[in-house]
Amino acid sequence: MGKKIRVLVAKPGLDGHDRGALVISQALRDHGMEVIYTGLRQSPLQIAQAAIQEDVDVIGLSSLSGAHRTLFPKVIEELQKRNAEDIPVIGGGVIPSEDIPYLLEKGVKKIFTSGSSTSMLANYIQDLIDPKVETVAAPKKIAHIGIAVHSIDDALHFYTDSLGLQLEGVEVVESEGVKVAFLGIGESRFELLEPLNDESPIKIFLDKKGQGIHHIALEVDDIVARLEQLKANGLPLINEKTKEGAHGSEIAFLHPKAAGGVLFELCQYPLEVKHNEWG
Repeated sequence: MGKKIRVLVAKPGLDGHDRGALVISQALRDHGMEVIYTGLRQSPLQIAQAAIQEDVDVIGLSSLSGAHRTLFPKVIEELQKRNAEDIPVIGGGVIPSEDIPYLLEKGVKKIFTSGSSTSMLANYIQDLIDPKVETVAAPKKIAHIGIAVHSIDDALHFYTDSLGLQLEGVEVVESEGVKVAFLGIGESRFELLEPLNDESPIKIFLDKKGQGIHHIALEVDDIVARLEQLKANGLPLINEKTKEGAHGSEIAFLHPKAAGGVLFELCQYPLEVKHNEWG
């Protein structure tokens, strides 16, 4: 058995609430890591010194006070002064999204927002310190936006005549019970989705919500590895295994509750489709 990953969990500044930090500490222990918790109201200097003395592999900073823009970079500065900048620093807590790019620029490896799961945190630390597999690449681009319509023929004129988009083709996808019309827009596409029968997911969607955006599809290079990663991170999936989509693609849907009600699809196209851009 290899050496356990050692994590220092710290609460910098005057923040007097540590319930979240204690929950995180226990979750990381449950994932087989050794956790040193420094307690409340630690200065950046104290945190850096404790990390060096305890010979930790990573520092996790938690902040609910709003002082993260000042305190997180100061911890990194104190590590640099002591030639310990090789100890990665990650952060979490109540951190506004607009502050995240600034903290990453200052050297924080990653910020976990309030909705992040403890499994995702533990897996990130594991891969950061002791990677077992090649990192799964992030999605490449928005492959298409799926729009549910009662009839492609009735809806098409808006996209071709009013918007001036070109119809690239129409295809039936039996696995989803839909007919799909493809309209190119830049490097992406609109896909108009017309149900073929009453059992089609698109028919069910139309009955509940009416016509409109059904899903957003993200193109990935390795959909199987991406699904395994998401499952390991505790993300709810509609499809744990891929199924056939349009143009010979492999597709899988994430559960909308994972993204605030937005339905995301992952798709991977055959190489010949990528190269030929669907003819």
